[in-house]
Amino acid sequence: MIFISACNYGDHIKEHPVYFDLETYFKQEAVRLAKKNQPIDKTVIINGKAEQKKLIINNWEQEFNSFIDADINKASWKGSFIFTKSDQLEIYTSNSKKIPVKKIEIAYVNEKVKSIRVFIVNTNDLYTSKDSLTYYPDSLYEIKKTQKIKLMDGKQYQVIGKFK
Repeated sequence: MIFISACNYGDHIKEHPVYFDLETYFKQEAVRLAKKNQPIDKTVIINGKAEQKKLIINNWEQEFNSFIDADINKASWKGSFIFTKSDQLEIYTSNSKKIPVKKIEIAYVNEKVKSIRVFIVNTNDLYTSKDSLTYYPDSLYEIKKTQKIKLMDGKQYQVIGKFK
């Protein structure tokens, strides 16, 4: 008797990210910030109406979900981004209509992330949304969303978290 076995190791090993790994970065930040257990000033603005609170975030990964979901290291997106780099800035851009993440900018100081900005556009026949995500480690994060559904008024949503 002869036994033949085949393994596809690629199914079991996570591929090394081609682009900056937003998912891993923000999951690590979530762990780091959870350990600090530091209060933030959080402002939520919906269509111009603001509410502000000082609070401790219990689930940073959930708080950073918009950033994590914007990770561009998806197998089907490989090769879809133009990458430009200088000493202090990395920029990833895509003009693909199928990819909602249009641009990611990562600024560095002394090889450490100084800021991350993400621009997302989702469009179909009935709906358009534009998101702008900004993160300054230990300083501020901001999530801006603009939504427009045909035959309805647009919505604007903004979350600002300022670290103490």
